[in-house]
Amino acid sequence: MSASSVPVYFEQSWAILSSIGIVNVLFGFMIIGITSPSPVSLVPVVVSTACAIANGLCYYAFYADYPKTGTVAAAAVADIAWLIQEAGLSFYSYIILARVLHRRDKIIFKVFFWTMMTVLLTLRILILVNRAKDILEGITSRQALIDHLHVGYFSSIALVECISAFFLLKRFATARRTSIEASSTSGLFSYLMRSTEIRLATLALIGFSRAVTYSFQTTAQSATTTAGQLDRFVYTLECLFPVMLFIDILASKLVVTNHIHEYSSRSRGQ
Repeated sequence: MSASSVPVYFEQSWAILSSIGIVNVLFGFMIIGITSPSPVSLVPVVVSTACAIANGLCYYAFYADYPKTGTVAAAAVADIAWLIQEAGLSFYSYIILARVLHRRDKIIFKVFFWTMMTVLLTLRILILVNRAKDILEGITSRQALIDHLHVGYFSSIALVECISAFFLLKRFATARRTSIEASSTSGLFSYLMRSTEIRLATLALIGFSRAVTYSFQTTAQSATTTAGQLDRFVYTLECLFPVMLFIDILASKLVVTNHIHEYSSRSRGQ
């Protein structure tokens, strides 16, 4: 590839997606400053960092003109960063569930979750290896295999979110029924249930959508078909998903603070 034919970085969507990741990292530190550092607030920061790295290296590996060794290394790091970004979003629910589940439900959920994380890691490594072989050999004969691996990968992510939603909603519904305070005007558990439904339904939809659209991919990291462009759009929503987590963190902080204030006011009035 001649220097004149190498596309300008910011003429590619990967540059914009990488920039979204960088901006989300800055937003994340602002949120941490407003609230307080916690494992939950670190999740969107980590996945946004991975988003910025993966999309930046995608340009280096698939669009720029560099020696094969550097290209393979960039593609490998990008695949690892995509794993952190896409599978990392599930840890937002995992951290919450690890705190609120008890005994049998907690064990069942953790066994399922880490089994699926192992599956995701295995699939991503297979994608990485086959992609590296194609780059080294200068061919795309393994693209169909890579597409099929991606279908399993994205379907697994969606499945993790569906199971997480089941355990979260089950736990919040039980707490709402059994707690006297849960039926107060603050609507704490009602908010938690609504936010869980919206957050996990959105992420599961993204996972299933990418499983469908990626099955029609014909080239490595190029949106040359209608399905490829639709996949790029859905992935853009995934890159923006940390914004929803930031909103959820701030809204949860506000709702919990109001709940505590109302409870304290009633206690003083008795």
